[in-house]
Amino acid sequence: MSTAPDVPYRLEFEVEVPGTPEQVWQAIATAQGMSAWFLPTRIEERQGGLLHFSMGPEMGSDGRVTAWDPPRRLVYEEDWAALMGKDPDAVSPLTSEFVVEARSGGTCVVRVTSSGFGTGADWEPEFWDDMAPNWMPFFDNLRLYLAHFAGQEATPLEVTASHPGGADAVWSALRGALPLGDEGEAFEALGTSGTVERVGERRALVRLTGPVPGMLTAFTFGEAEDRALVGVRAYLFSPDAADHVRREEPAWRQWLQNLSVPVG
Repeated sequence: MSTAPDVPYRLEFEVEVPGTPEQVWQAIATAQGMSAWFLPTRIEERQGGLLHFSMGPEMGSDGRVTAWDPPRRLVYEEDWAALMGKDPDAVSPLTSEFVVEARSGGTCVVRVTSSGFGTGADWEPEFWDDMAPNWMPFFDNLRLYLAHFAGQEATPLEVTASHPGGADAVWSALRGALPLGDEGEAFEALGTSGTVERVGERRALVRLTGPVPGMLTAFTFGEAEDRALVGVRAYLFSPDAADHVRREEPAWRQWLQNLSVPVG
């Protein structure tokens, strides 16, 4: 990948999802929708509106809507210079475009493009190489949300822990401890049950059916060569979900902290 100044970095893909264009638009262009499959989101639903994606305690990405054409096209920019602690002249905004096209049979294709023009900084190629594997799995969440929970508001549950060992070793320990089988197999862990929907590299998606319906992702990220972050993120859809999270989040946190990872 070239690191010459002003060379665009670009990620393009498309996903087919169930639902009408209006249902898909609700999912990709409203705060309630995006918070139900992506990250906790605030967005002013208009061209020029401000947006914010929460990435954890005291960390988030700010931006603004640059194109708003419901239910067909959304474009927004994120201020990655501020997020990365870089000079604004050195890092241009990260631009993301969503285009929704209806298909016969009650589905839509969502075409997603993210792009930016960098200055050849050393961190950029690595960032773009990591962006696809880190971002695209969320669109499995989008498919599942539209298939089973379209239009519903999510209550989030998210816990993480850090463990010594490489990301592969930590992922292997997490998958074995849950335990997490193959796609289509039953799932039961910490009093929850459901079905494994997707297993990828250091990440899995489960559709929860009880005691509260929703979606659960288990994931691992390498923090360093000998340490990794492991986490569980759930999107729950029920009037009882908030009470469930208050009861169960401490148990998930303790379970992740006590995960046994072989070292060596």
